[in-house]
Amino acid sequence: METPSFTFRLERVRDIRERAEERAREALTQEIRHRDEGQTLFDEARAEVHKACDLNRAAVAGGQLTSAVNLRAIQSYVERTEQLRSSAELELSRREAEVQAKREHLAAAARDRQAIDKLKERQLAEHNAEWARKNQNTLDELALAVHRRGALAA
Repeated sequence: METPSFTFRLERVRDIRERAEERAREALTQEIRHRDEGQTLFDEARAEVHKACDLNRAAVAGGQLTSAVNLRAIQSYVERTEQLRSSAELELSRREAEVQAKREHLAAAARDRQAIDKLKERQLAEHNAEWARKNQNTLDELALAVHRRGALAA
């Protein structure tokens, strides 16, 4: 007796969940790239602040006569770079939150796909067990028939 092939009735749902997981993975990858760009901007802003502070220290500690206008310009530059660093830090934090949200979305999509994959595996195992039982019953009946014929002939 030949075993019929297994057909999973929810195969289309499984395919949809698999595609959703792949889209979530791509969205996470894109968001990580976006976050890395934000990290680069933050690092550049932080370096700019250090440069501005060094310029300010050099102007004050240089021992040279520096005009109030120059000191005010340097101080404005330091404040502007600190503001840019603060903005970059805030943007980086926002991007980190987006990455975390995309990770959670990917985890949920993966759980959904895994659940339907487990269902498919369980149904396949049940299908195989059912047909193995049917095949065994058929073999048992044949063996019993052969045994009866042998007993009748004797």
